[in-house]
Amino acid sequence: MIQPPTTAFTLSGQAFSGVMRRAPLGEAAALISQAMHHDHADPEASPQKRYRAIFISDLHLGTPGCQAHALLDFIKANNSDYLYLVGDIVDGWQLRRRWHWPASHNDVVQKLLRCARKGCRIIYVPGNHDEFARGFFGHQFGGIEVADDPVHITADGKRLWVTHGDSFDGVIQCAKWLAYLGDNLYEFTLKLNRHLNHWRARMGLPYWSLSAYLKHKVKKAVMYVDDFEQAVARETLRRGHHGVVCGHIHRAEMRTVNGVLYCNDGDWVESCTALVEHYSGRLELVHWLAPGHVTQGQSERVNLHEAA
Repeated sequence: MIQPPTTAFTLSGQAFSGVMRRAPLGEAAALISQAMHHDHADPEASPQKRYRAIFISDLHLGTPGCQAHALLDFIKANNSDYLYLVGDIVDGWQLRRRWHWPASHNDVVQKLLRCARKGCRIIYVPGNHDEFARGFFGHQFGGIEVADDPVHITADGKRLWVTHGDSFDGVIQCAKWLAYLGDNLYEFTLKLNRHLNHWRARMGLPYWSLSAYLKHKVKKAVMYVDDFEQAVARETLRRGHHGVVCGHIHRAEMRTVNGVLYCNDGDWVESCTALVEHYSGRLELVHWLAPGHVTQGQSERVNLHEAA
């Protein structure tokens, strides 16, 4: 259950950098630490819409596919009391293979740290692509708490288990080499998708996701998503919670699965989605599309009392 931190050890920017240089992805850690030291007032601050909680996952900072500019637009336009980073925030798998860290990715880190400094409580739940951060459960850096399976209590008293979801992925648990192969194929699909949408934009056509299309059309992919949702729902019910918020599969969804409210906040590689909680306790999936297209997509609303 999320409660104010008491004995959690707090790492300063300098100490965090020193520790992480001895861990994998030392260069990424150094850049994040540098962003902590160079945090400054936001010159583009604008009026924000305020929520009680925001959940985002699968940013995949450190990859060309990360929609960092769209994410920055979203964070600048939306404020919250709680912000949950539900895993795969930094893509350690891709950074080990090929270094990619543009200024916009540093801007995202700076913006998150600025939100924490201004009073937003940020809880970071690492995923499989940023599993190096799982060695820091119970610690903080720059005011961001690293937590293991926290439980968020909504305004109307519902208990939501927050987990990335990779522990329910049989490929990752049983054949990690196959997960790495799939990750490479996914990156290739995203690269092809970027070229495809470049030409679509020149022809005046809207953004279209090739990988999302394939996931919806390939029968085994559809079965994989359904199996994942069922497994997450069963474990949530076993733990005695009303619902779950997860990520991992890059498919935003909010529905009742076997009496459990299943919420997947999507990703910031393709769909650019977030789950938000209003002060009434109502949950909403927000679709924030890529720059150059519609900035605020249609949203799906599910009231917890109706869904439970």
